[in-house]
Amino acid sequence: MNERIKQLLNEATSGHVQETDRSKVMSVSDGEMERFAELIVVECAKVILETPVKYTEIDIMHIIRDNVNQHFGIKYE
Repeated sequence: MNERIKQLLNEATSGHVQETDRSKVMSVSDGEMERFAELIVVECAKVILETPVKYTEIDIMHIIRDNVNQHFGIKYE
């Protein structure tokens, strides 16, 4: 698993996810899973917004970021 995804998972679950060596089973609540998904969407929107573009393209990047967030029902902070 990507290190950033691990960090987001820990943030969403307050770091209490239990993983066993043999089965790799994680136990998270529905609320934690929803929070994790929101963090992933916000992270994607940040990557979109932080992608280097020409000055004239910056408005398009904001529109794309807002559309991604709106599509998933996330209010951008």
